[in-house]
Amino acid sequence: MKLSCVILTMGDRPAELERAMASALAQEDADLEVVVVGNGADILPAPPGVKVIALPENLGVAGGRNVGVQACAGDVVVFLDDDGWFPDRQLGSYVARRFAADPALAVMSFRVADPEGGPGARWHVPRLRAGDPERSSPVTTFAGGACAIRRAAYLEAGGLPEAFFYAHEETDLSWRLLGLGYRLEYDAAAQMCHHALPNARHATFYRLDGRNRVLLARRNLPWPLAAVYLLDWFTLTVVRERSLAALRAWLSGFAEGWRMDPGWRRPMSARTAWRMTRAGRPPII
Repeated sequence: MKLSCVILTMGDRPAELERAMASALAQEDADLEVVVVGNGADILPAPPGVKVIALPENLGVAGGRNVGVQACAGDVVVFLDDDGWFPDRQLGSYVARRFAADPALAVMSFRVADPEGGPGARWHVPRLRAGDPERSSPVTTFAGGACAIRRAAYLEAGGLPEAFFYAHEETDLSWRLLGLGYRLEYDAAAQMCHHALPNARHATFYRLDGRNRVLLARRNLPWPLAAVYLLDWFTLTVVRERSLAALRAWLSGFAEGWRMDPGWRRPMSARTAWRMTRAGRPPII
């Protein structure tokens, strides 16, 4: 089973990118190609054997990864951000065995280890009960920069929604994969390293978070579930957020999500919603 590692970068972390590429090239006992996508950035000369794609503009996380998948040839695509790396040289062979043994497995979400030795961030564990990152389980979404995806399933589901740019694009793809009958797993035995800083440190995070939650519901949920889902997140955000500026940005994005064209709408079936509920995360939160 051939693997492809798609590394997404904006070209502003050359030392980290070099480390990420080295960790992918160091994989043993795995047929693995490495593809680096420069999202609106030129890339410095890459090591031999690395395919480089320099996009003229930043297409966002979703658009950049879609380009990488189209350019690679692996049966399974491993996604890695330029500030992450693989500490285990046997990760590729482990991933290949898991996917070869289970045709229904579409996504394997990795355990994200804190390089400083801390417990890791809860938001890197893609489930509601995230207190024990060492426990593997079925999940209903995945960590986009720390995962492996069956390429045929990715393409069958239509890839990541490029209009999202960044935030919740993995959940949109996950719900469509579940609707197609595939499974998603969080596998604690598959590890990568990444810092534990929150995504909310980015200035645009709050606007895109609010906007894309609306797009996610409009695209994928029957209207009764969409209403509950959006009411839940609206309430949680208003109650939790202590920064008035951040709350204003989130509400601005929430309103923007209603004005935008969400693209096609394919409400999930009751069976898919039940599968998500059994996996521990019904599509209302």
